Amino acid sequence: MRRAVAVSMVLVLAQFLVGFYLYPLMPERMAVHWGLSGEADGYGSRFMGLFFVPVISLLLFPLLLALPRLDPSGGIEGFRGGYDWFVFGFLGYMAYVYGLSLAWNLGWRFDFLRMLAPAFGGLFYGIGVLMGRARLNWFVGIRTPWTLSSEEVWDRTHEVGARLFKLCGVLAFAGVLARGWLALLVTVAPVLVSGVYLMYFSYSEYQKRAVGSGM
Repeated sequence: MRRAVAVSMVLVLAQFLVGFYLYPLMPERMAVHWGLSGEADGYGSRFMGLFFVPVISLLLFPLLLALPRLDPSGGIEGFRGGYDWFVFGFLGYMAYVYGLSLAWNLGWRFDFLRMLAPAFGGLFYGIGVLMGRARLNWFVGIRTPWTLSSEEVWDRTHEVGARLFKLCGVLAFAGVLARGWLALLVTVAPVLVSGVYLMYFSYSEYQKRAVGSGM
């Protein structure tokens, strides 16, 4: 078994074990949603609070592992090692969110959105690393009509995208210094802008090659 897959399995299992261990210590109704103020504004049962995130992780894990086999292009196999570690990183992000939820329900108080900033930073940076390794495929990466139509456009777009998402990851850590909705804005806005720009960039690169080839 590949190392990244093995540690991912351990991470998912650990969330369930923590949930069972903490079950007697948690209140009957647990905070399960936090608003833009960073304060809890939604509640659910103890079972939901303890096992919703682990169950989602458990369901997503095999699906993410199956994507390379489901990809008709076979492109993901060309960077399978990086992809497997990204899956681990994504599950780590889920585990971090789960940990924040448990800490809140155990009585710790903090700005939830502000504390999410490091997790977003790590996730975005990991996406940037993966983009730098991604080869043309149907599931992972910047999949526009133009990147999927040209391997050169794909490679060029992902080269730029890798740098942008790594930068977004670094900027997301600044969300720790903000509060409430401002923390969310500082964290998410650069990613949204980068996503829109990369769509335009892929179109522009495709058009340059089309004009250059006389199409």
